[in-house]
Amino acid sequence: MNINVQYVKMPFSETMTQYVVSKVEKLGERYQWITQARVFFKKENDPSGNGKICEIELSTPGPKIFASSRDHNFELAAKETTREIEKQLKKRKAVIMAH
Repeated sequence: MNINVQYVKMPFSETMTQYVVSKVEKLGERYQWITQARVFFKKENDPSGNGKICEIELSTPGPKIFASSRDHNFELAAKETTREIEKQLKKRKAVIMAH
């Protein structure tokens, strides 16, 4: 599986890259039919303090799987996004296994 991590309008972070790559690799081990993952970290000026955004897009057989979340830090946003992605993967696996 190919994992591409991009930082939009913010500096590169090796720590965040390693964190999210390990999370996505675990998903790749569990669901071998994932071919590619694209991860985006974005920072917005949000008065509520939830301006840290993590988006993950997975290339799979059928439509792509996408999730996004925002929080007050990138680690929590990445954790929530991978949790949402895993829910979608479980649903997709149930559909695939039914056919």
